[in-house]
Amino acid sequence: MGELSRREALTVARIVRVNHAGEFGAIRIYSAQILVARRFSPDCVPSLSEMLGHERQHCAAFRAAMPARNSRPCRVMQFWSWGGWLLGSLTALLGPQGIWACTAAVEATVHRHLDDQLHYLAERDPGLHAIILSIREEELAHLHHAEEQLRAPGPLLQLLRVMIAVATDCLIWLSTWGDSVRMARALKAAKLS
Repeated sequence: MGELSRREALTVARIVRVNHAGEFGAIRIYSAQILVARRFSPDCVPSLSEMLGHERQHCAAFRAAMPARNSRPCRVMQFWSWGGWLLGSLTALLGPQGIWACTAAVEATVHRHLDDQLHYLAERDPGLHAIILSIREEELAHLHHAEEQLRAPGPLLQLLRVMIAVATDCLIWLSTWGDSVRMARALKAAKLS
């Protein structure tokens, strides 16, 4: 890692923190969904279990990246934990369409933020950039799988997806203290120039 300004180092630390928290939240979502789906939607369990395994690996990768970047777990980790568990449980009770709408909403939001982070980190932290790049493909596969499972999503599923995406964006913003917005603006400006 090259010489970063104090602000850049803080942003990098926040990226690791929010990614770790987000992966932990995903673990909680998938764990709750599996618990409910075993009873009500057993056909979903194999895919959910595979995705849960990926999220556990991702969470461990970000946790391992924290010390070198003077980062530590997020202060709002309980929101990620309990929010993930509640979201997973409620969407699984809606059946397979609720499960896949949740996965699609979360993964689409995460994918957008990972793209912003990759742009920001390209010249600032090649090691973290490589971790995120390797994880991004699995997250994108989760999104594609979820979207393939959704059958003609109606207005209620669309509303559910929007609400989940907004909640995810809010938690990301809260976990980065607003740096996620600045990174998104920097990426947009770079694309326009």
